[in-house]
Amino acid sequence: MTYTMLIGEYAYSSWSMRGWMMADAFGIPCRTKYIPMYSDAFTDFQRDYAPVRTVATLLIEDAAGIQAVSDSLAIAETLHEAQPEAGIWPSDPVLRRRARMIAAEMHSSFRALRDRPSMNLRARYTGFNPNEAELSDAARVQELWEWALDLSGGPFLCGEFSAADAMFAPVATRFVTYGFRISDAAQAYVDAIYAHPSFRRWHACADAQLRVIDRYHLDLPDGDFAAAPRPARLSAKPYQGSTEDAINTTCPYSGDPVDGESLAEIDGRIVGFCNPFCCRKSIADAEAWPKLMAILRG
Repeated sequence: MTYTMLIGEYAYSSWSMRGWMMADAFGIPCRTKYIPMYSDAFTDFQRDYAPVRTVATLLIEDAAGIQAVSDSLAIAETLHEAQPEAGIWPSDPVLRRRARMIAAEMHSSFRALRDRPSMNLRARYTGFNPNEAELSDAARVQELWEWALDLSGGPFLCGEFSAADAMFAPVATRFVTYGFRISDAAQAYVDAIYAHPSFRRWHACADAQLRVIDRYHLDLPDGDFAAAPRPARLSAKPYQGSTEDAINTTCPYSGDPVDGESLAEIDGRIVGFCNPFCCRKSIADAEAWPKLMAILRG
């Protein structure tokens, strides 16, 4: 059995983030395939896998063929059934019930918080004034977080990272992007989400993806993007030179030969990649990628 996760834009697609983290955060091997949103390719995807209409969509391929599963909660339950030992839901039944309860509320509620302050990992605004409905949603999210964290002891909602945290990760980014005032406990949880290895990989890909969708950007002043609660990152920049300068001959991710237009200087060493996207995501956050770090520290 093999898995492929179909996703939209890393910077904007909160549903894609959830589905992708359901596999990546729990070590479940899963190929990722990007489908540009609001494009002919996305229309083709909806036609080919009807009645599925949204990303993330998990494709499951086995001897019987390919089955498409969309919706983040359905993806969580499908992967949990297939690999219950992965930890998608807590093993303790009390924690598991709590995790499912709060994940279900996130799935079905918070319409205001999911509308105007949409997920945008490329922005950090100043001057965003939340309305009454948005403030009410933000307060309820914090109430759930603080209740769960108090019972579990943290750092994640049910102790260890679970599907509940994947469900709430996009909200954590909204609080950062739009400058919501949140409690100290909520801020500590946001910091934990931003430090999680899977989230770091997703955010690095958002940094590396060049496509901009204007509908997700507000006409507000840009804040201090560097002040977002991201962990310190290794110094890194593009490198213009020869592939002979690189410490590797094949891409750490694909195993394909290094491309001369995809070189980076990371922590003082020259590393090559198979394409510009691999290079950019590595420059964005080298320590998010274990295979890259194995080369750097080898």
